[in-house]
Amino acid sequence: METSDQRLSRNQRLTRSVHFRETFDQQRRYAGRTMVLWLRRGEGAALRLGVVASRTLGNAVARNRAKRLLRETYRRHRGEFRKRDVDIVLVGRRAILATPWPQIGEDLMALARKAGLI
Repeated sequence: METSDQRLSRNQRLTRSVHFRETFDQQRRYAGRTMVLWLRRGEGAALRLGVVASRTLGNAVARNRAKRLLRETYRRHRGEFRKRDVDIVLVGRRAILATPWPQIGEDLMALARKAGLI
């Protein structure tokens, strides 16, 4: 089985700080135990992903681990999202570092339901 089709290519990721700023300015947020899901509507929105892990999560190792967990969780579940005209920013919370893998996915799906993505 080829895995390259499941990767998040550059055009599937939010890379410009202006898009992150627009996302936070729109204030469409849904908070869960392990993450906060932010939605961005507007020009160019196409179910792209942005990931944020602030210093409150811990040192660089902890922040990078949290970002990897968020990206992988999104990557595995993005096919279930029906709404394609929004961008998503996931912000990691401290609890993500101590949460078992299946519960992180459940948290993302619960937030996606609240946000109307499913």
